[in-house]
Amino acid sequence: MTDSSSGKPSRVSELAAVLRGKIGRGEYRPGEKLPTESVLSAEFGVSRTVLREAVAALRADGLLLSRQGSGVFVVEAAKSSYPPLRDTDQTRLSSVLELLELRLAIESEAAALAAQRCNPEQEEYMLSAMKLLRTEVEAGRMAAKADFALHMAIAAASGNPRFGEMLAMFGPDSIPRTMIGTQMTRDPSYLVMLDAEHMAIIKAIQNRDPEAARRAMRDHLGQSQRRYRALQMG
Repeated sequence: MTDSSSGKPSRVSELAAVLRGKIGRGEYRPGEKLPTESVLSAEFGVSRTVLREAVAALRADGLLLSRQGSGVFVVEAAKSSYPPLRDTDQTRLSSVLELLELRLAIESEAAALAAQRCNPEQEEYMLSAMKLLRTEVEAGRMAAKADFALHMAIAAASGNPRFGEMLAMFGPDSIPRTMIGTQMTRDPSYLVMLDAEHMAIIKAIQNRDPEAARRAMRDHLGQSQRRYRALQMG
């Protein structure tokens, strides 16, 4: 992400790059908990908002995972011998729709639980992820990773780390933005519609309304299914 007025990297992308480097060099080891927000903010001289957006970006990359009441951890290398679900064949309509159907079942329940269990810190993570997504969209980028970070934040707010772990298996490529090309992702009406769908989920969670949150997530992912099917068939 860059500052659109100067072309220079933003503080969020700069911090994300620094944290990514520390993880790559093993300064933050797999399974290790990151220092607290106050410690990291002081160390890097950034606000907590900037820190949270950078963490959201790394969660979208599958490098970090939030655990309710415990903090943010570096993701451990997968030990499963099963092929990762992110290897979906995006050229096959049936394969993409299968993945969206699976996400719908998982994420609808995660959203409902988030409405019941979300704490103030997790709510702030969701709002930070939404802000990052809007920043990316306004800059004209595909924003798939930022979109994925928002869904990861919602999964984390469920209070059950298995939802986040499952979603991390799908990876950012499971976001339909990566499947439909640049023309639609730059269509203002499409972007406004997606923004409204995401905000409906967040508002339902903020209102502590599990049924509304479940319905909003189902509507969002169901609309994604219909949009992708129409694109492929049209």
